This record gives sequence, C-alpha cells and structure tokens, in this order.
Amino acid sequence: MESKNLWQLISFYLSTTLALLRHLVLHILTLNQSPFIIKFMDLILSVYFRLCDLSPCAVDLDDQTTIHFWVTNHRRFDRPSLVMIHGYGGNPLWQFVYQVGPLSRRFNLYIPDLLFFGKSHSKSPFRSEFFQAKCLSDGLKRIGVDRYSVYAISYGGFVAYRMAEIRPDAVEKVAIVSSGLSYTDEQRDQQLRTIGWHPSEILVPKKPDDLRLLVNLSTFKQSTLNWVPDFLLRQFITLMYDHCRKEKIELADYLVQKKADPNLHVLTQALG
Repeated sequence: MESKNLWQLISFYLSTTLALLRHLVLHILTLNQSPFIIKFMDLILSVYFRLCDLSPCAVDLDDQTTIHFWVTNHRRFDRPSLVMIHGYGGNPLWQFVYQVGPLSRRFNLYIPDLLFFGKSHSKSPFRSEFFQAKCLSDGLKRIGVDRYSVYAISYGGFVAYRMAEIRPDAVEKVAIVSSGLSYTDEQRDQQLRTIGWHPSEILVPKKPDDLRLLVNLSTFKQSTLNWVPDFLLRQFITLMYDHCRKEKIELADYLVQKKADPNLHVLTQALG
C-alpha cells in the first residue's frame, strides 16, 4: 500500500513537471507573439491552487452565461464554506495567492472568476453588480453550495453586498475589504476630480504607467511596481485586461454613472 501511494505521488509530480515543461517549450517558441512570462506564472499559480486541494470547474447557467470556479476537491461537512470574490486587480489566482493556502485548511473554498474576467463570460448585455451577484449565486447553487460566507475585495465587494442582499438565506457572513459601497454623488464627483482620471482608465489600464497608478491608488505602500520592467507590465495587461476589455470598461462605467444610494439596505449578516 505504501509503495502504491509513493508511486502515485511520484506520478503526480512527474506529470506536473512534464506539463510545465511542455508549456514552457510552446511559449518559448512564441515568445515574441504572446505574454509568455505572465502566462507561465499564471500556470504556476494554477498548479499551486491544485496543490491546495482545489480544482477548476465551469458552470453553464444558460446558453449565454458560464461561470468558472476553483472549488474544493473533497468537501468536508465539518468545515464552513467560504466564497472569495476578486476585484479588478487580475484574476483569483493573482489576488488570492497568499490567502488560499491557509484558508484551504480551514474552509471549503469556492473561488469564482467574475464575468468577463478569467474564464467566466456572458453574451448578456447586463453590466450591473446585481447581475454579477445573481450569476454567482446561481452558479453556487448549481454546484450544491447552499450555505456559505463571502469574502470580497474592491469591485468584488459590490458583488458580495448584492449577494448577501438578494440571498440572505444562503449568505451567512460577509467580509468586504477596500470597497467604496457607501457614498454620495458629491463625494464620488469630488474623488474623481481629485484623481483626475476616469475610473475605467485606471481600472482597465492600457499602459504600464496606468497599471502602476492603479496599484499605487489601491495599496498602502506607494511605488510598488516601480522596480518591475515595462515589458512585464505590458504582458500582464495583455493577459489580464485586453481580454473582454470593452466589457470590463462597461462594468466600471455602470458603477460610476448610476446614482448613489444613500440608504443602502442594512445586511443582517456580519459586515466587515
């Protein structure tokens, strides 16, 4: 039995190594035509998520919309379920790489790609956070997750808030980080004048300096990306933002153009 388990472990590492080498060779051959380094790092992060006992899956909600998740391989009913929702900073692989390891040992994790990020997509014209929330809630229900808590960051916080609002029967607790949910129209306009950029220009960068600005505005420590060469940032932009760029801009425009709601619904769940 021990030799069988050892062989299974060796086979896993060999297959993983061969897969990495295969992708490495293929990307070297097309180095000048694709964001090779960032794609390779994305692959490494995918392998890390798998080592954290997560697997990718896609859920077709209808003939227009597909939600991609990273889900716990073997759900343990003595552990609570936790949904982690990313923001505009890339995809879940990049945003939650530091959290997924420790959290996977205490929770059944369900980590979606928001629509128009990663591998989630839709032909629907709807761009509201309500639509995102409904799609994630429906996707979780399809894979048999009926009760869960939600942790969300930035734009994901808007989606998490709406999930808790429309599905109070499903969402147990909510933790929202760095998300401007409560504001007035005057506060929003003043903030935009202070920054001097349209939100979509910041949230969906086109150039390396745009991405540096996004990170500097989003983090406590300034100049976080000053040491990163431009060619790497261009590759990151190509992989993360050029895909569904139009739709990502429309998501940002929707939040900016809608009227502020000074009387937000008070959630019954714990809100961080």
